[in-house]
Amino acid sequence: MNQHDLSDLRAEFDKFVKDKCSIDPEDMTQQNPDGGDKEDEEPVPQFVDALTHKLLAPAISGVYLSRLDIKRIAEAIDESLPIKERIKMVRALFRHTNSKEYLKNAFTEIEKHINGRILIYQELSEAFPASKTIFDENIVKAKKTIKMFEQIIEDFEEIEPTDDPLFI
Repeated sequence: MNQHDLSDLRAEFDKFVKDKCSIDPEDMTQQNPDGGDKEDEEPVPQFVDALTHKLLAPAISGVYLSRLDIKRIAEAIDESLPIKERIKMVRALFRHTNSKEYLKNAFTEIEKHINGRILIYQELSEAFPASKTIFDENIVKAKKTIKMFEQIIEDFEEIEPTDDPLFI
């Protein structure tokens, strides 16, 4: 390969990094569109951190929920979420949860996605019997995750917008 070609490639790469990946020192804003915003810093209900840890880790939940899956879940319950990191999307989905009904609707949609993955696992385990044990493990994890939803809904305390936290 020609040395001149490598220099051109390096210059093009440096320009790309400068334009798309670096932080502008003048206004200290990150040029990454998924960098976050003030809404990402807002507090979330207690269960959300544990939920994201368990739900978004395929080793724990048995399934992988993509950004598109989370977006579809939000749209199914009439929410609008921008595409961001999966953790930020789940946090945004549950950030303003104040009723069990909202939780039930959200978890019902998540459960539909998980059940779809379970069906895929069952088909794959039939098609590839040597891998059946792996798919069966994931199915067990997925069903355990669904049971976790029921517990979260049961433990959730509804907050009415008119409730005064200082009222005794």
